[in-house]
This record gives sequence, structure tokens and C-alpha cells, in this order.
Amino acid sequence: MDTSTLFLVMDLTGVFAFALNGAMTALRIAQLDIVGVLTLGMLTALGGGMIRDIFLDALPPATFVDWRYLAVAASGALVAFLFGRGLARLSRPILVLDAAGLSLFAVAGALKGLEHGVGPVQAVILGAITAVGGGTLRDVLVREIPAVLSSGLYAVPAIVGALLLVLGEQLGADAVPAAVVGAVGCFAIRLLGLHYDLHAPRPPGSTEGVR
Repeated sequence: MDTSTLFLVMDLTGVFAFALNGAMTALRIAQLDIVGVLTLGMLTALGGGMIRDIFLDALPPATFVDWRYLAVAASGALVAFLFGRGLARLSRPILVLDAAGLSLFAVAGALKGLEHGVGPVQAVILGAITAVGGGTLRDVLVREIPAVLSSGLYAVPAIVGALLLVLGEQLGADAVPAAVVGAVGCFAIRLLGLHYDLHAPRPPGSTEGVR
């Protein structure tokens, strides 16, 4: 599998996972109609990638060049709209799916940055932006404090996953194993954070977890 195919597979898988999770969030928090659910689901899935592509000057963003992005995002959001009541009972699997999307986006974003010739640090930043950007836009629209600022480990796993990919590339590893290591690392840290209610370091004397 070449780098471009690997990137596309990871990106589209992450798009579906985030569209489903974003739409479920819309149903749970805002009780929106089908237009609102599809909008928030697709924004969650595609927002981080669009921000990344704007930073890379890769215009128009991939979302508007390849119809598969919009189709997969709409499909994920529609699944949530149609089966949201049943899916709501599967809170743990949905969180696992969200962790998977976070991992895939972090790695895919860093990989695309490297493909466009940015430096290692910039690639890590782009991976993190790809992973958390869409969810941040979603939370702002439903007037929630973005999860990246207020909940358990979220941005940190994305940074670690992107960093592992970049380190692998810098050490001469093939893209596929480097991507797998990065995604697995991000996924594992995110799940550990959920299971043990872990948070990034807090300011001295604070009582609320911040990210």
C-alpha cells in the first residue's frame, strides 16, 4: 500500500467514525432535526481536515475535490440519525469509535503534512489539528466548552500519535508500520484516559481537569 492509498483509507475511516460520533453528540445535547444532525456530524468529520488543508495551502480542501469524503461523512451522520436511540445505549462502543477516529486523523494529518514537505514539528501540529479541529467546531456550534479544553486526555493522545508517526518517518521506517504504531499509541492512551479518568496536568490548586 503506497502512502497516498494509506492516507485515503485512514482519512475516510476517521471521517465515518467522527461523523457518527458528532451526530450522536448533536442528538444527545441539542435535540436537532435531520438538517442539524447531518450538519454537525459532517462538520465534526470534515472540519479538522479542512483546517489542515487550508494551513497546507492544499486548496480546495480534499473534502471538495473527492466526493467520497462528503458521502462517507453524510453516511455516518445519517446512521446516527436513523438509529440514534439504539446507538445511545452503546455509549462505550461509541467512545471507542471516537478514539479510533481520533487516532486515524492524528496519523493521517501528520502524514499529509510530511507529504507536503512541512517540518517534523509542523507535521505533529497538523496531526493534532486534524484530530481535534472538527470536534472543536461542533462543540462551539452547540455552545459547549470544546472537549479538547475540558475533558480527559484528548489532544495529548493525538499529539503522541502524530509524534510517533513523524519519529518513525525520520528514522527511515516505512509509512505503513509508522502509521500503525502512531495510531495504536494514540488509541491506547485515549482509552486509558477514559478508563481511569486521566487528565493532562492541571494548574496548581485547580480542581477541574483541563486539556
